Amino acid sequence: MGGGSGVRSPLQGGLPPSGPLVGAVVQIACDESGFSGTNLLHSTAPVITHASVDLAVDEAVALITALRSGFRFSPHEFKSGHFLRRPGADEALEWFLAALTGRAHVHLIDKEFFLVTRIVDLMLTEPSYAAGTRLARDHHQTAVVLHEAGRSAGSDWALFLSAFVDLVRMKRRLPVDRTARRFFEARDALLGHRLGTAADAVLDGLDPRRVRALVARLDGDDRSIPPPLEPLLPALAETVLSWSDGRRQVLVTHDEQSALTADRLTRLQRALAGASVANALPPGVSPLAGLLMVDSRDDPRVQVADLLAGVARRMPGIIDDRLRQPLPSQRDP
Repeated sequence: MGGGSGVRSPLQGGLPPSGPLVGAVVQIACDESGFSGTNLLHSTAPVITHASVDLAVDEAVALITALRSGFRFSPHEFKSGHFLRRPGADEALEWFLAALTGRAHVHLIDKEFFLVTRIVDLMLTEPSYAAGTRLARDHHQTAVVLHEAGRSAGSDWALFLSAFVDLVRMKRRLPVDRTARRFFEARDALLGHRLGTAADAVLDGLDPRRVRALVARLDGDDRSIPPPLEPLLPALAETVLSWSDGRRQVLVTHDEQSALTADRLTRLQRALAGASVANALPPGVSPLAGLLMVDSRDDPRVQVADLLAGVARRMPGIIDDRLRQPLPSQRDP
């Protein structure tokens, strides 16, 4: 977890603050575990965890130093796999989580359910960068119903999700006539299972003309549509909303991720600013103040977030209330 050697590529993406920050500001450092790009169905990691901490640099250094000295971890054992396999891991994990109580947040994404929400968000409603977050919950239950019913269809359910991925893939997509036909054939096969009134209504609501129009917009590089197969953006939005609590801006330091382009972050920032929620921030001020991209080897705060994300992905049961949002006692007055 120290600095690396050799020539590094320039950091890409991010969105530095464009002006003075407004009111109370919290600075967080973030990293993820289990992110596999658009490979959402054929990955060994069925979930993604997005972890964040509000530690200062010296606090993160002290935490890492304490782990190394108190539990005798080597510099190479701070990836979650090494961390959890070594002797004394249970004690070290309990200490680590206790040290982060009230100072951390973990957001978990089930990749399969994410795809279902994207089918609903993109094909049954107008696409939005607020989709997939607490700001756009109107269709969440629709996705839950389809997901729960669809899983009973076995291989036909897997074919349906795979056909959706092929249809909206941004790169190396097959001709739309072929992918659209395959998608609706898979939809019709699911309808043959009679999944229930509610789930069948969702599937019936998939209109070929609307779906083709969506794909045409994607092919035309319509950037108002959130990237269909990028779960990191709604995960980041949820992280920011949790830390903001509707009353303060959040400045993010994040390990480099190609999905977090300046254009996408700007659109996300605007979507969060325009959201209709109980908000103590001035009108038009986004809870996302900005995002600074770093190399995790250079930032101990991101290293702590990386370790937390990896542990939580392998042991999602640890994501209890102390890791879901900052405790009130730790918040600004």
